[in-house]
Amino acid sequence: MNNNSFKSLLDEAKSVLVLLPYNPKFDEVAAGLGLYLSLKGEKEVNIVCASDMVVSFNRLVGVNKIVKEAGNKNLVVKFAEYPAKDIEKVSYDIIDGEFQLTVVPKTGFQAPKNEQISLKYSGISADMAVLIGGIEQSDFSLISEKDDTGIKFAHLGLSPIRGQKELISFDRPSSSVSELVASLIKESGLALDPDIATNLLMGIEEGSQGLTAPEVNADTFTAMSELMRAGGRRVSKQQMPDPGAFPQGSIPGTAFKFEAEPESGESDKEGISEADAPQDWFEPKVYKGTSVS
Repeated sequence: MNNNSFKSLLDEAKSVLVLLPYNPKFDEVAAGLGLYLSLKGEKEVNIVCASDMVVSFNRLVGVNKIVKEAGNKNLVVKFAEYPAKDIEKVSYDIIDGEFQLTVVPKTGFQAPKNEQISLKYSGISADMAVLIGGIEQSDFSLISEKDDTGIKFAHLGLSPIRGQKELISFDRPSSSVSELVASLIKESGLALDPDIATNLLMGIEEGSQGLTAPEVNADTFTAMSELMRAGGRRVSKQQMPDPGAFPQGSIPGTAFKFEAEPESGESDKEGISEADAPQDWFEPKVYKGTSVS
């Protein structure tokens, strides 16, 4: 496919689902959030990861928007630990324009309790799903959904992923998935603001092992330069200052620690007692000027 094909797919889609692999790398999360934020406001877009985000991802803008379930097409009502054989019938009514579901238990049996009622969504309602990174299609648990008819699946990664589902591949050699996404955002004419640029810069730093990976080339530095021009900031974890390296109270938000002065006769921090101090330390000080006005 040519480089404009990704833009063509996005132009045709009204809703996009960005999928992260299970236990994603920092680079993959940064790339996924970069794409998600660039589409937000132009498309109906969601970003999903089946596993929890780790603490180190919290420096990425928009990480709180990542959800664990993509199902949003059908509402499923489930009665957990309630024997189905105890139900006589299920009916529904439309009362004053509101839907009402009625579950009638058999004679002598209780209706399901509140704590036994489980509500969840199933089925993917999206025109396009974009897989970020990964090695196997099985890394994306949501790709196995049966109700995905009509969804176009695209993969953005450094190499093709293995699996049976037909995917539209936009894989290309790069220093990181974030560099690849940065180039596709530019080629597709998508939004690029300081938050998006900062996420992608951090992803490139992490994915390229601090720009030491053999895949780093002139294109990598060109991408970083363009991201910095867009307002992106290089904020890698290696650059974060260690609060312990600064004096107490010198960093905003930290309290200054006052230490009590040693009582008379006690040794101070340098181990000099009052008895050992020179006598002139205790005499009045007289300051003399050397100039005459």
